[in-house]
Amino acid sequence: MEKNLTTGSVFKNVILFSLPYLLSYFLQTLYGMADLFIIGQFEGVASTTAVSIGSQVMHMLTVMIVGLAMGTTVSIGQAIGAGDRRQAAKDVGNTITLFMALSITLMATLLALVGPIVSAMSTPEEAVNGTVAYLTICFIGIPFITAYNIISSIFRGMGDSKSPMYFIAVACAANIGLDYLFMGVFRLGPAGAALGTTVSQAISVAISLIVIIKRKSIVLQKSDFKPQRPVMGKILKIGIPIALQDGLIQVAFIIITIIANHRGLNDAAAVGIVEKVMSFLFLIPSSMLSTVSALGAQNIGANKPERAIQTLQYAILLAVGFGVLSSVVIQFVAEPIVSLFTDRNADGGADVIRLGGQYLRGYIWDSIFAGIHFSFSGYFCACGKSSLSFLHNILAIALVRIPGVYLTSQLFPETLFPMGLATAAGSLLSVVICVVAFAVIRRKDRKIPSGD
Repeated sequence: MEKNLTTGSVFKNVILFSLPYLLSYFLQTLYGMADLFIIGQFEGVASTTAVSIGSQVMHMLTVMIVGLAMGTTVSIGQAIGAGDRRQAAKDVGNTITLFMALSITLMATLLALVGPIVSAMSTPEEAVNGTVAYLTICFIGIPFITAYNIISSIFRGMGDSKSPMYFIAVACAANIGLDYLFMGVFRLGPAGAALGTTVSQAISVAISLIVIIKRKSIVLQKSDFKPQRPVMGKILKIGIPIALQDGLIQVAFIIITIIANHRGLNDAAAVGIVEKVMSFLFLIPSSMLSTVSALGAQNIGANKPERAIQTLQYAILLAVGFGVLSSVVIQFVAEPIVSLFTDRNADGGADVIRLGGQYLRGYIWDSIFAGIHFSFSGYFCACGKSSLSFLHNILAIALVRIPGVYLTSQLFPETLFPMGLATAAGSLLSVVICVVAFAVIRRKDRKIPSGD
């Protein structure tokens, strides 16, 4: 399972690590997209809206858990790079203790707040019952979501991005099959979508635990599970800013959803569908963030900072190239893509497709800028400076993204295209801040030897 990423071709390491990670993200994104696609075949706009709103809440929760687990990936990566396997074992044990306690607390708290959450989302009246059912079932499954993501973070910290890919592949296949069973055969609507997701996550966790036990790849002592302040402190110091950053990004998109909800059911459905499409197109930026974090952490732990910078450079080139290609292609195929998730002949379907196409054409440019600042965020995490990722995202959200979306929504009530452009403008500000922060860090690093 363990793989040393501090030697050999940097570009080759980036490709070999990121491809399984990319496929994992693709399969995980397929979860939500499958739910939306399948329910669109059997239910109307109200159920589609319920699943899109509910899955957006769950996506926010999941990315925050993944962000917090980034502290584990970096801590283990630095320990492996330094050749300290005893420290890596402590990181693993403390991670399990921390996240299991967190998952139980989250489950209980969120189940008690289902009603207020649905209300805060300004959910259209027709979609309220479906959203409540979806979220209730998904909240019960939080321990499984948490378990899968911490197991994946441990594997990736050790340089293994393939095993999590296999786990999620099985879960994805199970989810699609269960979706057709629960929504197509049993006609359970949004509740069926939630059941499919929750049960498939449980299957994924069960399989990953079986593999870990058979491989005996993680050797832990009882003392490793005992909370240790330095170990948990490092995990939380790196993970909390990333979790807050990812949470704030999702809050921003939830606010955008609320703004769209106030414009009507069709606008809400269009925005929900495009958010799913964009989560798919953001696979490259997301995989680059995680790749730079894992590879960068190992190289920094091995005292090879220049290799970490080369990893960042390659990641940016790959992400921007994909972003430019996607942005050009989407200008020609926006409506056909949106039409995959709703029936043009259903009530309001044609309007949803038209509005979704507008929003997607503006929003897609964000894939270029996101590719850059996601890669920088991965580098900042590897360096233990994850607070910089939080800073540039909160500034972009507060100063550009939310104000821009609100203003364009008010100024252009007949189209969603300007709202899409406003989201991309927020990421552009993040890029500027990241470039400046990186330049300052490099300048300080160069001065250190001369001052010794």
